[in-house]
Amino acid sequence: MGAGVIKSGGGKRRGRRARRGGAAAMSEINITPFVDVMLVLLIIFMVSAPLLTVGVPIELPETAAEALPVDQEEPLTVTIDAEGTIMIQTTAIARDELIGRLRAIAAERTSNKIFLRADGNIPYARVAELMGALNAGGFKNIGLVTDTGGPTMDSTGG
Repeated sequence: MGAGVIKSGGGKRRGRRARRGGAAAMSEINITPFVDVMLVLLIIFMVSAPLLTVGVPIELPETAAEALPVDQEEPLTVTIDAEGTIMIQTTAIARDELIGRLRAIAAERTSNKIFLRADGNIPYARVAELMGALNAGGFKNIGLVTDTGGPTMDSTGG
């Protein structure tokens, strides 16, 4: 992995830089282990990256709000799509089973934080009703997920 020494085969020595003892420094570095490690890391990241996102496609509304800080525990996400289907992470759930399932999940978690992803075309009354169900299920810290870059309400228009 480091530099080595190459013994010269004898012969005439030329110039002042000739070494005594017939040994010359090898200036090549073996990068094969480095390439192996980098390929393993690349494969790990390629496999794990798609698993880190919630895969329910919805059209989120855009706001100027900043992102919430992330905890060590994986955040629980509840999604309501344009058709009104409610999903915990990526699993669809019936409306009458939602609160019971949330209570069971809340009993096993250390954090009461939950993220609500609602399609932008869902009426506000449905979103508020779902927020009430999340609260009744034991989650008091509800974060609304939106896309960034939306309009602001300040007078500068920026």
